[in-house]
Amino acid sequence: MLRRDLGVGGPGASALCLGAMTFGTTVDERTATAILDRFTEAGGTFVDTANNYAVWAPGGTGFESEELLGRWIARRRNRDSLVLASKSGARPVPGLPFPEHLEGLAAPVLRDAVEGSLRRLGTDRLDVHYAHVADPATPVEETLGAYAGLVGDGTVGVLGCSNHTAAQLAGANALAAERGWPGYRCVQQRHSYLAPAPDADFGIQRHADAALLEHLAADPEAVLLAYSPLLGGAYSRPDRPLGRQYEWPGARARLAALAEVTAETGATVNQVVLAWLLAHPVPTVPVLGVSSVEQLDEALGALELRLDEDQVRRLSEAG
Repeated sequence: MLRRDLGVGGPGASALCLGAMTFGTTVDERTATAILDRFTEAGGTFVDTANNYAVWAPGGTGFESEELLGRWIARRRNRDSLVLASKSGARPVPGLPFPEHLEGLAAPVLRDAVEGSLRRLGTDRLDVHYAHVADPATPVEETLGAYAGLVGDGTVGVLGCSNHTAAQLAGANALAAERGWPGYRCVQQRHSYLAPAPDADFGIQRHADAALLEHLAADPEAVLLAYSPLLGGAYSRPDRPLGRQYEWPGARARLAALAEVTAETGATVNQVVLAWLLAHPVPTVPVLGVSSVEQLDEALGALELRLDEDQVRRLSEAG
């Protein structure tokens, strides 16, 4: 499988990342195990989870994904061949509405969260750890100071943030540079071929808008992790319509270009979307959310698809 370095001097990871958000809740253990086995057999190494996956599922505690991965890693004894990522900061606060109230990124919470993730995953280190959601109630200095300690003791390798604005990312990394601390290299954000309307609202989720993409393009250490790259199946499944966030002329123009290039390549529409993301000038790793081996195999086929310069240009300039 193609490789992608996670920032200058960072670990090399597979060019596709397998998202484990639904593993252990809406995707049962047998199916999740088959998906994980197929991904690694194909050369995949990068696996992504969080300490709240999937707390919103019926009966979910938010620990199911990490626990399932821990059991799988223990059975396969393959920890050293994986690039393992988790997140914290977005667990619910007991007794308060979710997601309006989250655990946040205060230093004690962050350290406890990482310790819990390590225990559930059965490992002594996380190759990547993300601040899952920006926390306006906690000074960035406190969060980054705690992270500096975790990196210093070898518990965490590369730092990342998710659902942050370009301004929040830039401010955090400027402070980290000033203090001699590690900054955020991996940025995990909603991102796909279709751009949402300028006023689109995804709640606590953030998409990779023009400001963020411009910021990342200027940072040689930055890597974009694109979550929801296939929009939950909306590109290919009539029963999964695009959300209202994509109801605008720009999206319609892009869909027309996408249909044209898909017909030219003979690939599936999902494979074209993933191939376009992989060819993006900002180093991008799509985070795959699949619920079957068949869906994974389709996504893996994108690695064999090479869009030519004209196809990439037409796709990028549409809308």
